[in-house]
Amino acid sequence: MVEDIWNLEFRTEDETCQFYNAYACWHGFVMRKDDIVRDNEGRIICRQLVCNKEGWRNMRYLDLDDRLREARWKVSYFVESHNHDMTAPPQFVYLVSANHRLTVIDKVQVKNLHNFGVKTCYIIGYIAFQKGGYHHASFTRKDLYNHIDCYRRSKVKNGDANAAINYLINIVAFDSMYKKNKYNKPLVIFSGCNHHGQIVIFDSGLLSDETTDTYKWLLETFVESMGGKSPKALITDGDLAMRDAIKNILPNATHWLCGWHL
Repeated sequence: MVEDIWNLEFRTEDETCQFYNAYACWHGFVMRKDDIVRDNEGRIICRQLVCNKEGWRNMRYLDLDDRLREARWKVSYFVESHNHDMTAPPQFVYLVSANHRLTVIDKVQVKNLHNFGVKTCYIIGYIAFQKGGYHHASFTRKDLYNHIDCYRRSKVKNGDANAAINYLINIVAFDSMYKKNKYNKPLVIFSGCNHHGQIVIFDSGLLSDETTDTYKWLLETFVESMGGKSPKALITDGDLAMRDAIKNILPNATHWLCGWHL
């Protein structure tokens, strides 16, 4: 194995690093870039790649800017032995945090599957099946959940409140608490349920009466306060004035009756 690596040549430094990183993954350790040698023009002509547990990292290398990679890279020195136990057996090396990464192809595939409504737990199973097992996936379940969470956050526009409205307002309960307040007026509450099974209050209105015209005004004001976002379904107690107002203001919404009032 050592003889095969000696005198290997690579076109760029990146190719060299990719090769040694693959070698490190196969043998159960993590690669680290170390010393470099530059010519008079500042170009890198020699790069040392080591195990991440080798020696101490020189802090002056942490702030180096990227330089132009040119010419070909040749392996001139290679040491196979380590002075420590390997981090993990080859079949578990993908669990080492330094080796966790989603490739560009993985990210595109995850995005498409997520947009089509495929659950995250099924996405990682599908990708692992494509690659011949979870140990070939190059990322863990947690990495995938974190990536999808970042993707969801990147889609949030105009703040979390508007994003929550767009997500939660599909089904709204439209109910009046009849004269239970000190004003002796009906209080109408628009409520829904989030993905944690918790009640969410979207809006409320204190009405002077319960006529169809009043409910029309209330629904128009509710839609306006929600940024023009109309619910796809409303649940009411079967009040006739509410029903007529829904037909006029939200003709495309589905009207359901509350199970308590059936």
